[in-house]
Amino acid sequence: MNRALNWLPGLAGGQALPGYPASLRVIDGELDNRLARFIAVVPDADNPFPRARSGEVGLLEGWGLAKAVSEAVEADRNGQKRAIVAVIDVPSQAYGRREEALGIHQALAGAVQAYAQARLAGHPVIGLLVGKAMSGAFLAHGYQAQRLIALDDAGVMVHAMGKAAAARITLRSVEQLEALAADVPPMAYDLASYASLGLLWRRLTVDNAEAPSAADIAQVRACLAEAVRDIGSTTDLSSRLAGENRSASRQVREQLRRQWQGA
Repeated sequence: MNRALNWLPGLAGGQALPGYPASLRVIDGELDNRLARFIAVVPDADNPFPRARSGEVGLLEGWGLAKAVSEAVEADRNGQKRAIVAVIDVPSQAYGRREEALGIHQALAGAVQAYAQARLAGHPVIGLLVGKAMSGAFLAHGYQAQRLIALDDAGVMVHAMGKAAAARITLRSVEQLEALAADVPPMAYDLASYASLGLLWRRLTVDNAEAPSAADIAQVRACLAEAVRDIGSTTDLSSRLAGENRSASRQVREQLRRQWQGA
């Protein structure tokens, strides 16, 4: 089950736009009395790339995301900048020989660049985590947002890779990995640890994170509208640096700033 597929229709309230891969849903709706583009990556059992059939972000998805965001930027070049909302439930990027041969790194980089350019052009960009936000898939779809909002639910998790893969890479058992994560927040999978890094703007408790009710939809839409107002005219990601476990990040940036100014 893909949670983004369950949340998107109620949040956006419109029909999916044509011209995108079947694994990408793009809907133009309204948010806080302005145009908004809602985007989600969803499963496609008939995806020509087998590694991208369960909601992973692969070649088609990466370039499709870049297209959806870039077209919104171009359409609003001389008018009000619409909000862009990434509805996120992505288990991973697509791992496969074809993906590597055909440049998945470029496809995902294209999506990242499009989101960053939209943000820098004045579009309020919001990431809504309703399920998994894993690995390069999250980097490509949502991580460039000025505000990240997450449902406070056990099914919502953020990490560089799944537990089994992380255990193999670090030469640990899953149990040992979980013990390590208890003391090292960046290694943890739970939402509270991720929030301590300062990257989440809001955590929302809803009645049903898998099958949202009308009240759940209204609550999340109200939070999205608040995020648009909170972003205002800002275009950077500086709001992320205030987390309790970001002291090293703040120190590094301050040292770099001093060295740059003193050069």
